[in-house]
Amino acid sequence: VNVKFLLEGEEEIGSPNLTPYIKANKDYLKADIALISDCSQFAPRMPAITVGLKGLCYMEVTVKGPNRDLHSGSFGGAVANPGNAICTMIGKLTDADGRVLIPGFYDDVVELTAKDREEMAALPFDEEEFKRDLEIDTVHGEIGYTTIERKGARPTLDVNGILCGFTGEGAKTVLPAEASAKFSMRLVPNQSSEKITRMVVDYLQKICPKGCTVEAHEHHGAEPIVVSTDSDYMRAAHRAVAKGFGKEPLYMREGGSIPVVMTLKDELGIDTILLGLGLPDDNTHSPNEKFNLDDFQRGIRTAAYLLDELATVK
Repeated sequence: VNVKFLLEGEEEIGSPNLTPYIKANKDYLKADIALISDCSQFAPRMPAITVGLKGLCYMEVTVKGPNRDLHSGSFGGAVANPGNAICTMIGKLTDADGRVLIPGFYDDVVELTAKDREEMAALPFDEEEFKRDLEIDTVHGEIGYTTIERKGARPTLDVNGILCGFTGEGAKTVLPAEASAKFSMRLVPNQSSEKITRMVVDYLQKICPKGCTVEAHEHHGAEPIVVSTDSDYMRAAHRAVAKGFGKEPLYMREGGSIPVVMTLKDELGIDTILLGLGLPDDNTHSPNEKFNLDDFQRGIRTAAYLLDELATVK
């Protein structure tokens, strides 16, 4: 088996150099299949192969008002407050159940089939344990869908950060000159990150309160993808996981995004085996992020078995 390694460290800023590199080196990178392990198992001792990833549209929005910060007593009630304005705007992005209110947002969404829903319902997901782990009293999300369907197969919009005015220790009665928010939309087949970006910008311009202006900047995007399990390569991966972990893998959809998967499909014409080794409680993108050492060892064994199994694929 001939193996080519492609390493880069820019994914969290949108991999600006990766796609141009792949486009410029198609012959050099030519392959039959790709392997990425930037995803998770279903649960501890429940290995999984990921078969679906959501796309991504990540934006930063800035709402501007007066030309400088003002005293909230002297100017409050006479000048539009960008902090208040951005909160009002964010409140118009989703309804109380998390359904996105941007006109046209769901137009291209491929609805889940009965088979899709049956397969997800068959996964050993424990909602009560899910709530206990997060210390929440109830789940939340789009009406008519289960928690596992919302997580892995329905589009979402989430605020990732808000900044405005005085945020230091103590008090300062300021009416801020501007306020900003970062938010991400996770997309599903057949949604386009470029099309969704245009919709969002148009909608934000429309709902911006009088006395303020809005600027929107797209940081990066990714397209959603679903990988077929009906291939010799996926069957080889299944056998390798079963040997490396001592247990048959599950097939699952993941709410995260890996932009290069679609790039490899579009530019090199190859599918990707998404063989996850992490765990849901690894605190990804959170303080004290971790990786389980036992799974590290199982992953090493699985990778060795996978090379052996791929050698049998003709």
